[in-house]
Amino acid sequence: MVEHRIEGRKRRIAQQRTPRQERSQQRRDDILQTTAALLERVGFDDLTTILIAKEMGISVGSLYHYFPNKQAILYALGERWLAEQTRALEEIAAQDLEAMDLETFIDTSFPRMLAVYREQRGMLPLVQAMWAVPELRDLDDEHDELVITELAQMFKRLGLSHSKAERERRAWLMLEMIHALFISIVEQSGARAARSLADLKALGLTLLQRD
Repeated sequence: MVEHRIEGRKRRIAQQRTPRQERSQQRRDDILQTTAALLERVGFDDLTTILIAKEMGISVGSLYHYFPNKQAILYALGERWLAEQTRALEEIAAQDLEAMDLETFIDTSFPRMLAVYREQRGMLPLVQAMWAVPELRDLDDEHDELVITELAQMFKRLGLSHSKAERERRAWLMLEMIHALFISIVEQSGARAARSLADLKALGLTLLQRD
């Protein structure tokens, strides 16, 4: 079931890479970028379709041509974030993990996953919306299933000789840890952010090295 959902996600990503109507897709992307910037500035509660349309200099009716309501825009924004997450995981999985030690895996994979969080503006309110809004909750579930499944498969390739259930449990712990701390790290800068990432890497390595 999980594998089918992940494959479906990958097929949708491939479709996103080659939109049929370039101009329509560009306007849609502009709406998502504007929404992300507004999320960062005003938060989820104060975000409205009227505000989004005003920021873009278009009518609300024109906005509704692409998205019927605020939840639909946020859903598309969440899907775009999941697409970037999937691409990052695919890039990590494409490496020669079988020949990689655990420390190298942590050193290369954590910055790549963190980059997805850094690139998504309004990350914290978007994540809060995905968790709290019923219409978006399936995206939160899909995100968790995606990351846990992919990480557990990577752990097996890295040589962790635990059962599948144990690898998935550690993948869940890894997800909970990096998701919470990545959201905090993107709000930091300079030496503080670097130190926080170094501490997170140490925690991740300890988790993988435990018998």
